[in-house]
Amino acid sequence: MRFKTDENMPREVADYLRDCGHDAMRVDEQGLNGVVDPGVAAVCLVEQRVIVTLDTDFMDIRRYPPGLYHGIVVLRPNRQSVSNILTLTRRFLMLLPFEPLSGKLWIVDEGRVRIRPDEAD
Repeated sequence: MRFKTDENMPREVADYLRDCGHDAMRVDEQGLNGVVDPGVAAVCLVEQRVIVTLDTDFMDIRRYPPGLYHGIVVLRPNRQSVSNILTLTRRFLMLLPFEPLSGKLWIVDEGRVRIRPDEAD
């Protein structure tokens, strides 16, 4: 699977995704630091990548309709430590064999994973 980690994500998340066999790029690897959310989302569309972020703006399905994207994953750790964020990353990766990500918004927190389909689903 192809992922792009937002600039607010620790470097270790992209490294972990790669270690698990995924194609993962960080926003900063492409010189996209400081690019506003719509710009990052547009790059993800072109590159056919899943957005992985801590940014709750991506939870707004009016601005970022899940059906347009290859997937949006918003991680919501109780504390924004690298270990907590990696734990949530492992949690959503374990679900990939059972639940399609494309066209969906996944909100992953300490207690659950909420999956919001596109309104057309």
